Amino acid sequence: MPNQLQQQEIHGTWTLIVLLLHQPRKRYVYAPDAHHRAYLVIRGDGSQIMRLVDDLTLERGTSLQEKPGTTCTGVPAKGPAVEWELRLPGRPLLTVHDTRWDNGERDLVLYQPTVVPEIPAALSNLHNRLRVGIARAPGNTTTLRIMAFPAWVDGERPRIKKSLTTAQLAAKYGLQQLRDLTARPGVALHSAGGRVDVPGCDVDDPQDDIRIQHALSFPAEDDETPVIAFTHLRVVPVLRHVGWLSMVAV
Repeated sequence: MPNQLQQQEIHGTWTLIVLLLHQPRKRYVYAPDAHHRAYLVIRGDGSQIMRLVDDLTLERGTSLQEKPGTTCTGVPAKGPAVEWELRLPGRPLLTVHDTRWDNGERDLVLYQPTVVPEIPAALSNLHNRLRVGIARAPGNTTTLRIMAFPAWVDGERPRIKKSLTTAQLAAKYGLQQLRDLTARPGVALHSAGGRVDVPGCDVDDPQDDIRIQHALSFPAEDDETPVIAFTHLRVVPVLRHVGWLSMVAV
């Protein structure tokens, strides 16, 4: 437990909380990031952890040189992957792979380790399944997009729901978390089919009349947004189902 708590106001807006622990030379800084999107935990060595929901944290891990596999379109390929670590206190480590295949495809998946720890069946069944493909936004060379299809659990088998109203998507993702995500620079939620006969995907006043397929676009240089979205869309619903997170998305 920390033995001292210091709070310092930054620019009259944000609050920086510095926890000085009993162990010498270790300092952890907790602060909302510059866009009030998430809480960062900054270690003494400068590495950062994002707290996404409840006690679930996300941290960029190692980069793998190359791994073999099959792309979302079923093509055998190889490619480097970036590992992202998901942690919950008292639970086994979960790892997300962001893989860039040598045929140009890219996807995100909950990676299945060689030795799978003892975890609930629904979560185990998410390993290496329900991948999210990352592709160029139509007609745009500097923006990428993913489909915003949230997972749900049928018995012990995770599945995805493709067509929802924006209000339904916000309820499953977490309204405030979705607002925080789309507050990131260059990030937007929109209709995947480009339909002009549907209301806009306004997260401040989400429409609840017409079910559509939603997509999330983000700058090509932004590696964090797709992983945050993948975690909320695919992993968090299953963690709620197995009781590792609270059932209510807020």
